[in-house]
Amino acid sequence: MSDLRNASVEALLEVIAGVKDTDVAYALLEDLFTIREIKETSQRLEVARMLDSGKPYVAIEEATGASATTIARVSKALNYGSGGYRHALDILEKTRK
Repeated sequence: MSDLRNASVEALLEVIAGVKDTDVAYALLEDLFTIREIKETSQRLEVARMLDSGKPYVAIEEATGASATTIARVSKALNYGSGGYRHALDILEKTRK
């Protein structure tokens, strides 16, 4: 992954980290990604949330429409990844209280 982190990616990270307003964040997503990419990315976050709450794969598949492969990939990243999903879930937990 270290090859991925270059000046352009750093600039994108700065922009994402600097956005504090959800409407601005939505506009950014809408401009940067296709509708399909936004749906797939948000689906993965929902899968991570459900995995973290102990839901079984079958229930997650039924609720989200995610494939078993996607669920397994998210599970692997959630448990052995760099911590991005954990941080995202912590943010969601704080903002939904």
